Amino acid sequence: MATLLTCKAISKHFATRELFEGLSISFADLERVGFLGPNGAGKTTLLKIMTGLIQPDGGEVDRRRSARICYVPQEDQFEAGATVDSVLTAAIGDQPLEPYERDARYSIILGKFGFGDVHQPVEALSGGWRKRLALAREFIRQPDLLLMDEPTNHLDLAGITWLEETLVGVPFAFVAVSHDRYFLERVTSRVVELNRVYPDGYFSVSGNYSMFIQKRADFLEAQQAQQETLTNLVRREVAFLKSHAKARRSKSKSRIDDAYRAQDELRELKDRNDQKASAGIDFEGTGRRSKKLLVANGLAKTLGDKLLFTDVSLLLSPGTRLGLLGANGSGKTTLIRVLTGDLPPDEGEAVTTEDVRVVVFDQKREELPQEVTLRRALAGKNDSVDFRGRSIHISSWAKRFLFRTDQLDIPVSELSGGEQARIMIARLMLRPADVLILDEPTNDLDIASLDVLEESLAEFPGAIVLVTHDRFMLDRVCTEILGLDGDGRVGRYADCAQWQAAQGRLGSVQDEDAAKAKAKESKKKADRKRLTASETKELQTMEETIQEADERVEQCRLAVDDPEVAGDHVEAQKRWEQLEAARKHVEGLYARWEALEAKAR
Repeated sequence: MATLLTCKAISKHFATRELFEGLSISFADLERVGFLGPNGAGKTTLLKIMTGLIQPDGGEVDRRRSARICYVPQEDQFEAGATVDSVLTAAIGDQPLEPYERDARYSIILGKFGFGDVHQPVEALSGGWRKRLALAREFIRQPDLLLMDEPTNHLDLAGITWLEETLVGVPFAFVAVSHDRYFLERVTSRVVELNRVYPDGYFSVSGNYSMFIQKRADFLEAQQAQQETLTNLVRREVAFLKSHAKARRSKSKSRIDDAYRAQDELRELKDRNDQKASAGIDFEGTGRRSKKLLVANGLAKTLGDKLLFTDVSLLLSPGTRLGLLGANGSGKTTLIRVLTGDLPPDEGEAVTTEDVRVVVFDQKREELPQEVTLRRALAGKNDSVDFRGRSIHISSWAKRFLFRTDQLDIPVSELSGGEQARIMIARLMLRPADVLILDEPTNDLDIASLDVLEESLAEFPGAIVLVTHDRFMLDRVCTEILGLDGDGRVGRYADCAQWQAAQGRLGSVQDEDAAKAKAKESKKKADRKRLTASETKELQTMEETIQEADERVEQCRLAVDDPEVAGDHVEAQKRWEQLEAARKHVEGLYARWEALEAKAR
C-alpha cells in the first residue's frame, strides 16, 4: 500500500512536559487504524500535527501530494445559526464538482447518515446527532485519510453500532482515537498505542484489538525480562570492577565503556517499564449485608409529553450488578434521579433501607469545581486524605491516580477529560458506599484505567447500577441489563447482545409498519392529485434528461477504463464512485419517469 502520511522524528512539548520526542510513524492507503494510549500521552496533539492545525517543535510531517486529509475533533464545532443543509453544502463548496455530482454526493450522505429534516438547526440536535453531522461533514468531502478523535463520544449504543457498520465499508483510510474496545475489535486492521513505555514511543500491530493486546503483553513481558537480565549483568560487572581495582586498571577501555553503556541502557529500560503504572481504583463498601438495600415498585415517569418509563420494579442487594441501556434521551439518567430520591416518580415508589449510603458518579461532573486546584479537588483544605482509616499524604494520593506532583497546583479546568474523571473517582473512593450508581463513568478514561475500574467494580461488595455505552464494561461487570426503548417500555436482558437483538427485531417491525403507512398515504395522495404543471413539463422532457444522464454514464465508464489511472488507486476509486453515482442517477430518473406516467394515467 502507498504511504499517505509520514511523521519524521517529530517532537512536541508543553511547558516542561514532553509528550513525545523523535516520533516516526507512517499511515498508508486504506488502513483502518485504531489509535490509543494513556490519558495525556498526546494522541489529540498528534492528530492535530498530522492535519497541520499545530506545528511540531521538531521534525516534519510529509503528506502525499493531493491527498485530502480530514479531521473530526473530539468536541464538535459548528458556526452559529448553522443547519444540517448549510454544514454539508459548505463542506463541498470549494470542490470542483458538477451540479449533479454535488446533488448525488449530498443525497448519498443524507441517506447514509439518516438525516431527514435538512433545515433543522444544529443547535436543536442532540449530542449524538451533532456527532453524526460532524462525521457527515468530513465523509462528504471524500477524504483519502480521515482522522477521528473519540468518534463514539455522545453516540448511544445504536449510534455506535451504526458507525461501526459504516466504517467497515469505507473506501478510504482512517485513524480513530478510541477507548471503546469492542469498536476497536470490529473496525480496525491495525492498532497503534502511543506510550513512552515503548522504545520508539509507540507500539503497532497489524490486526484487530484482540491481536494487539496479545502481542503487547508478549512485548512488555520480554521487555521486563530484558530489564531483569540487564540488571544481573550490570550487578556482576559493577561488583567485579569494585572488588578488583587492579583488574579495573588492566581492563580494556572498551570493556569499561560497555559496562557504563549497560548501566545507561538499564536506566532507560527502568524508566520505560515504570510507565506501566495504572490508577489505583478501589471502591470501599460499608460491609452492610441487608438483603434489601433499595427497592423500587411500579416506577413511572413522564417529562413534558414524553413517557420515559413505566412499571419499573427492581431490588438492589449486595452483589447486584445492574446495567442501564437505552438511546440518548430514553430516560436512563432520569431513572437514576428517581432511584436516588432527587426526582419524584409519577407512579410507584423507591425506598432505601435506613442509613443506606448511596454514592453517585455524575456524568456531567457538576460536583467537580473547575476553578480550584488539583490539590484542593483531591483533599479539600487538608494535606492528606483518610482512606480506610489510614492517613495518606496528598502527593501519594495524587500519584495513586497517575498525577504528578507538579500538577497539584494546576486548576482543574486545565486538566484533560480523563484526568478529571480520575479526580471524580478518587473523590468517590473516600465515601464508603452500599450502592454505587455510576452514570457514564468511562467517558475520557484510557483503557488501562478502564481495566482497573472494572476490576474494582467486580470486587465491590455492595450493589451497582451502571449506565454506560461501553459494551465491554457492561458485559464484564453486569449480570443483568435493564433496557429502556425510549417509548416507555422497559425490558430485562442477560447482556448487550441480547438487548441489541431485541432492538433489531423491534426496529424491523416498526420499519415494516412505517413502510405500510407510507405506502397507504402515498396511494391516497395519488388518488387525490393529478399532474401539476411543473410535473407535466418534467414528464415531457424526461426522455431527453435520461439520454443526457446515459451519456454521462458512458463518460464515467470511459474514465474508469482510462489506462493512465491504472496505477493511481485513489483516482481510480474516485472515478469508480462517480460511475456508480451516475448509474444510480439514471435509475432514479427511470423510477421518476414511471411514477409520473402512472400519475398521468
